[in-house]
Amino acid sequence: MAPPEEGSDVLVLPDPPRGPLHAARARASFCWKELALFLEGEDVLRFKNAVFSALESDPLFAHPRGSDLSVEKYQELNFLRCKRIFEYDFLPMEDVLGIPWRIRALVECLGMYDWSLATKFFLHLLTFGSTIYISGSERHFKYIPKIFSLEIFGCFALTELSHGSNTKAIRTTAHYDPTTEEFILHSPDFESAKFWVGNMGKTATHTVLFAQLYTPGGQCHGLHPFVVQIRDPKTLLPMPGVMVGDIGKKLGQNGLDNGFALFHKVRIPRQDLLNRMGDVTPEGAYVTSFKDVRQRFGASLGSLSTGRVSIVGMAVTSLKLAVSIALRFSATRRQFGPTGEEEVPVLEYQMQQWRLLPYLAATYALDHFSKSLFLDMGKLQHGLLGNDRSATQAELGREIHALASAGKSLASWTAQRGIQECREACGGHGYLAVNRLGELRNDSDPNCTYEGDNNVLLQQTSNYLLSLLGRRGPGGPRVESPLKTVDFLESYPDILGRRFTGSSPEDCWDSSAALAAYEWLVCYLLRESYQKLNREKQSGSSDFEARNNCQVYYCRSLALAFLEFTVARRFHEHTHQPHVPPPLRAVLGRLSALYALWSLSQHTALLYRGGYFSGEEAGKAIENTILALCAQLKDDAVALVDVIAPPDFILDSPIGRADGELYKNLWTAVLQGSRVLERASWWPEFSANKPVVGSLKSKL
Repeated sequence: MAPPEEGSDVLVLPDPPRGPLHAARARASFCWKELALFLEGEDVLRFKNAVFSALESDPLFAHPRGSDLSVEKYQELNFLRCKRIFEYDFLPMEDVLGIPWRIRALVECLGMYDWSLATKFFLHLLTFGSTIYISGSERHFKYIPKIFSLEIFGCFALTELSHGSNTKAIRTTAHYDPTTEEFILHSPDFESAKFWVGNMGKTATHTVLFAQLYTPGGQCHGLHPFVVQIRDPKTLLPMPGVMVGDIGKKLGQNGLDNGFALFHKVRIPRQDLLNRMGDVTPEGAYVTSFKDVRQRFGASLGSLSTGRVSIVGMAVTSLKLAVSIALRFSATRRQFGPTGEEEVPVLEYQMQQWRLLPYLAATYALDHFSKSLFLDMGKLQHGLLGNDRSATQAELGREIHALASAGKSLASWTAQRGIQECREACGGHGYLAVNRLGELRNDSDPNCTYEGDNNVLLQQTSNYLLSLLGRRGPGGPRVESPLKTVDFLESYPDILGRRFTGSSPEDCWDSSAALAAYEWLVCYLLRESYQKLNREKQSGSSDFEARNNCQVYYCRSLALAFLEFTVARRFHEHTHQPHVPPPLRAVLGRLSALYALWSLSQHTALLYRGGYFSGEEAGKAIENTILALCAQLKDDAVALVDVIAPPDFILDSPIGRADGELYKNLWTAVLQGSRVLERASWWPEFSANKPVVGSLKSKL
């Protein structure tokens, strides 16, 4: 089945329908279509339009999406929809490597429709498929066409019932038997069951399984990935020695079948080891081109960084939907006003602006970071496929690992808090399931824990930064990295000597002021964390104990501040580049400044404690500038939402529809989804002065 023609003469950006939001759009200081084309480009916009149009015109994707169905029916429908996406061939095999932006754009489109669908598609094609392609060799490429044709359906099995973040402690084993040239996969007990594996519950036929590899003689070579068949593709019955099933209902994404698996001495061919990082000869000798065991281990788990980079984009997509709903609602919802005058939209209130507009700015800043990190990840994967073993490639891997770990944490937490703020900002209407904010909140929540618990992941980033400071010194190497995210640390002593000199909002109006403060903050937290770690070690603590005692208030704050700074700096550079169209410079500059200052304001106490701020004027300047930027962006808010919001069918929120007919749309949705017609037949009894309680009991 071919998708709608992307290059047709269909208008890429149709005008929103006229309605109550028209006046708000007319107040915008820029053309929203021009901004959409600048940020996305015509090719991306046409591709997204083709995907959205296909979903809206296909009866299989008709609402409700599935959350109102039983889990079993929802999962069945979700698989059929996933199958249909492959039939549309939005992402041909050659485009996965040749046109990588299509991957991100398609996952975003599917996620805007339903995260159960997007995650199912992503896990099969991009987690399972890309792991085989990147971690395997030519002997494994036979699986790739079968992945695209759905001849097999895949999943990624790393996490176990008793171990998640501590991947080195995974207990599933793979012992090599040279007499048969086979690996014997085994789960020593129920605690070693693979667990939480998306697609494994009911639909996966194959998995990329991570197990501890043992060669004859009992030597363990650490965690390695294998391609393992777990079900018969025709019957979906488990393969011999495999116990597999679904883990049950979750808080969200119940269209996705998360499962478990146990292996009892399951034999697989030697060739099913994904061998790009390490291999076993027919005789049982272990061979690898990596001299450093840690480097090989990191490369073998490169797919986790890919997943974390993708989760950054998923979190931002959910935030796009939430702020679109909440800001359209706020621009049309009228409450209170001057005595005797018309009620005013709640977006006119400073409190509502302060609650929502920083999250709108965060959406734009994090979206740009997500796109740029996705491209960075592509560079790393290109090097892996080319067997690049250079020091630069290794350093790029370390840097991206640090950025992906903290980026996933920051983006998922920002989305989690932002969606909740949007829910509350819509009042009681935000609590109605039909308006989708509750579903978004529940479906986005697992971003905070899968592919690594956020607080644990932040340690990866702080460890990376501490290692750079440890290498620094007289005669030591320069502090620099391939992506230049840490190059500023070369001026570490000078930066620590700087102080904030502004005293008014004008001094903070450009995001460069916040970036200067962030440079100091990261250096300060790096010094404090480094000194704290050394004090712990000098007091007799082991390295494990010392690092454990340095997380709260030190390393955790360091990692978050560094990533916030990186996001703010990348967005600042993007919005201040010379080829930004002149009509867009002002609004983009305000978004950049608001995100940087709003994020920085969460660290005001540290800025004062470390001496960068002094006197009350500094803190007031930050706060007053945030409020002033919110006031300036208020009239641009609806147009900024039009840039990021999908069509009404995809957004699927009566209070967030593009026409702004808030009450008409909500009332229609309530009547369509209620049992009001059934209950209306009771009304004559109540209206005839009969006891209400008695009548109700008789009906119940």
